Amino acid sequence: SLGYGYGPGIGEGYDRTVLIISRASGAPVIANAIKYAYELVLGDIKDKVQTEYKEVNSHCFDAVIDSLNAKKPAAEEASEVEAPPKEVVTGSISGIDILDLDDAVQALWKNGVYAESGMGCTGPIVMVSEANVLNATEILEKEDFL
Repeated sequence: SLGYGYGPGIGEGYDRTVLIISRASGAPVIANAIKYAYELVLGDIKDKVQTEYKEVNSHCFDAVIDSLNAKKPAAEEASEVEAPPKEVVTGSISGIDILDLDDAVQALWKNGVYAESGMGCTGPIVMVSEANVLNATEILEKEDFL
């Protein structure tokens, strides 16, 4: 296998650089990850990250992030929506925040589309039948989940 692991966990105010590899990683990936970590230390990644955050924050970055993370209005009814008849769900839709995943499934159920929530290789997914992927995506876009 090839690669460099999952890359560094860096962010504003972090005083350590953390890199993660999978326990299933082979020797080439682990070797590359160690080399990458070494290069990050040599390149003084911590100071570079903090400099970049200072720059971006001088342009109201926090306000942009806050607007993207604005809470959705509370659901109109508190009761659970009954699921449509169960289907085989081999299609997936990614890009939905993990905190909104159950609400996204409920929104699809309200629109007559059977869906389940799950976790894909790259994050949370909504699973629907292959025949409903396009329709479900349109519903989720209309409901501001995508």
